[in-house]
Amino acid sequence: MISHPVIWAFRSSVRCLRHRTLLKATQRALDVSGLRWYSTPIRVGVTGMEEILARVVAPLPTYETRDKCPPSPESNSLEFMHFYSSLVKEDKLSVLTKLSQDFGVDHKSVSELALKLLDTQLRDLATILQVEDRLRYSLTPRYKQLLNHISRVEGGVKFLVDLRADILEIIASKASESAHIRDLNGTLKSLLSEWFSVGLLRLERITWQSPCEILQKISHYEAVHPVRNWTDLKRRVGPYRRCYAFTHAAMPGEPLVVLHVALTEDISDNIQSIVREFATLDSEEDVNKINAAIFYSISSTQAGLQGVELGNYLIKRVVRELQSEFPQMGQFSSLSPIPGFSSWLQGLLSQYKKESRGSDLLSEHEWKEVEQATDSAPGTPAIEALRKLIGTSEWMHSERLSRILEPALMRLCAWYLYGEKRRGYALNPVANFHLQNGATMWRLNWRADTSPRGVANSCGIMVNYRYFLNETSKNSALYLHNKVITTSEQVLGLVSQFQKNSKL
Repeated sequence: MISHPVIWAFRSSVRCLRHRTLLKATQRALDVSGLRWYSTPIRVGVTGMEEILARVVAPLPTYETRDKCPPSPESNSLEFMHFYSSLVKEDKLSVLTKLSQDFGVDHKSVSELALKLLDTQLRDLATILQVEDRLRYSLTPRYKQLLNHISRVEGGVKFLVDLRADILEIIASKASESAHIRDLNGTLKSLLSEWFSVGLLRLERITWQSPCEILQKISHYEAVHPVRNWTDLKRRVGPYRRCYAFTHAAMPGEPLVVLHVALTEDISDNIQSIVREFATLDSEEDVNKINAAIFYSISSTQAGLQGVELGNYLIKRVVRELQSEFPQMGQFSSLSPIPGFSSWLQGLLSQYKKESRGSDLLSEHEWKEVEQATDSAPGTPAIEALRKLIGTSEWMHSERLSRILEPALMRLCAWYLYGEKRRGYALNPVANFHLQNGATMWRLNWRADTSPRGVANSCGIMVNYRYFLNETSKNSALYLHNKVITTSEQVLGLVSQFQKNSKL
C-alpha cells in the first residue's frame, strides 16, 4: 500500500527572538541587496512578480542532495516578506495564486514515482521503503522551502501567520476557487501546527503588573465580552479573577489565545455579575470563598492560526494551574455565549410563517399570550409579530413579555444546542469546542446576558459547559467518535419539551 505523505518535522527548538518590526528586519536587507523599497501599498506587474518569485523560491534539491544543499540567503526571505507586505489586496491574491500554481508539487515526478512504487511491490522491503521515501519527498511543494526559510528569520513566523490569515480570507470570500490555493493553505496549516505545538507554547498569567503593551493587547483581543476601560481591565486581571495566555518564542509579546477565569463560590449563571461587578476590585481573596473556576471568555487572537489546536490545550493547562493554586477547588465550568441562536430562530420562524406551522413551535396557550401581548391576530400575523419582537431587545425590559417567552425560548435554545447538527456534530461552534474537550452540556441560564449584544445573539440565554475532570476523556471520545453529546437532566428535559411541541 502506498504510504500517505507525511509532514517533515520542524527543527526541535525555536530561537528566542527580541520583538522588532518587519520594517526594521527588511531594512537590514537593504544594506545587503541595495534594492529600493516602498513604504506604501503598490501595484506590481506580472513580470515583476514572476521575477521576484523566481529569485526567492529556490528549486527543490534532488533527492540525493536534499540534506547537503545550503539554505537560501536570508535576504531572499526578507525580500519576499517586504514585497508581499507592500502589495494591495488584489496583487496579494495574484502572488499567492502564482506561488501555489507554479511553485508547488512536480506532478509529473510524483506520477512517475507512483508507477515505480507499484512496480516494486514484489521486490524486497528495503527497495519498497526507498521508493516510498522518494515519493514522499517528491510530494513536497517547492514553496514549502520558502516558508521554512521565512520562519527562521526575525519576524518570519508572525509574517506566515498573517499570510495564512490572508489565504483564509481569500477562501472564505471565494475570491479564488483555486485548488492550489487550498493546498497552500493546507501546507501552511500543517507547518504552523508543528511550530505551535503545545510543547513550544508558554503559559503566562496576565496581571495588572504585566507590561502595558500586553495589557493593551489583552483588551484589544477580547472578543466575547468587550473591555470598556482600564478599570474594567484591572478588574478582569485582579482579585477573584485569572487571565492566562499562551505565547510563543517566535512571537514575543504577542498572546496567541487568551482565557479569562472567574473564581467563585458556585457555578455562575449570569455574566453581568462577573464582568460588571466591581465590589471586590481592591479586596484580598478569601480562599474559603473560592470553590469554582468559571471560564467566561476564550479568544484566539491570530486569524492565521484558525484550526491549529490551542484553546483546548490552554483550558487543560489552566485547570492544572488552578488545581495547584487551589487544591480544594472541585468545580470547573464555562459560562458561554450562544452565538447564532437568534439568527437560527429568526430563520425558523420565517420558515414556519411561510408554511403556516406556528402551532408546531409554541403551545396553544403560549400563542394566545403572544397574540395578546403583541396585539396580533392568530396564525401568520402572530408568527410575524413574534419574529419582529425577538429581533429587538425591547421585550427583555418587559417582565410580562419575558415571562411569556421564557419557556418557549429556553426549549428552542436547548434544541438548537443539542439537536441542530453539522456533519453529525453540534452546529453551534462554542458548543462544538467544549464538547470536543469533553465537557458536559450542563445548564441553560435565562437572562444570563442582558447586554444588547447578548440579547441580539442569543436572546440573553447562556449555557454552562461543565468539566467533570474524571469524565472529560470519555466524553470527548464519545463525541468525536460516536457524536454523542453528554448532557444534564435539565437540558434533556428542555429538549424533551421541545420535541413534544415541535414536528421538526
